[in-house]
Amino acid sequence: MFIAPAALYILLFFGYPVVKNLVMSFQEYTTKTFFTGEAPWVGWANYLTVVNSGLFWPSMLNTALFTVGSIAGQFVIGLALAVFFRRKFPLSGFLRAMLLLPWLLPLIVASATWRSILDQDSGILNEFLTSVGLSAIPWLNSPDVALVAVILVNIWIGIPFNVTILYGGLQDIPEELYEAASLDGATGWKAFWHITLPNLRPVINVVLVLGVVYTLKVIDIILGLTNGGPANATQTIAIRSYQSSFVDFDFGVGAAFSNILILISLVFAVIYLRGNRKPVDE
Repeated sequence: MFIAPAALYILLFFGYPVVKNLVMSFQEYTTKTFFTGEAPWVGWANYLTVVNSGLFWPSMLNTALFTVGSIAGQFVIGLALAVFFRRKFPLSGFLRAMLLLPWLLPLIVASATWRSILDQDSGILNEFLTSVGLSAIPWLNSPDVALVAVILVNIWIGIPFNVTILYGGLQDIPEELYEAASLDGATGWKAFWHITLPNLRPVINVVLVLGVVYTLKVIDIILGLTNGGPANATQTIAIRSYQSSFVDFDFGVGAAFSNILILISLVFAVIYLRGNRKPVDE
């Protein structure tokens, strides 16, 4: 009975939408459906439309690049900062609190702020580059640079999550292990590779899986920065799902895009967790 409210909430707000989305992807579901209640069954037609669309494979590539780039940057910087803050020094608590600010900001606010910073003509970043003798960079206007800019902004937003979780994991590693290792000459990088990383592996698994699942479905940041442009350079599967549903009002095709995204997330999570289960158990 105690878990019934939570279970009911999950069924209503997570279970039902997933099932409804799956059914919708096999229907011709448009704005007309809301008035007539008719959604003809079309089988795999929506999925064929998705795969045969000219933007599907570029969107898949952009999704992969965006996810890998974001996760790599967030994890490496987050782990470095977590290890750094493990040491006690003045204002360490204050600085850790300040690191949470990007995480606390609404994503649309963060993307609007970064859009202003990265503006080609009046952005503060290009103003700085030109002041030191460098050329202004069309961060959000060039197809060659836009995806990189979006990845960098997403890294900035995701660092606090990685720092918080990894820092918590570091607190569970006994200091006695480092003291014993130092007696054998294992300090610095040796202690990091042979003590920190092995003991932190379960936490790393959680951070990476959650990070990938979250990054795959990022919409707010890309919409706020580039809206999928320029020249579709920042189109991802999540953006295609949004635009198909709420711009083209073809909800069946949009549902098909989102189901492909869910399948990718599940496949990655299963493969990654199974691949790391044995080392974690050991």
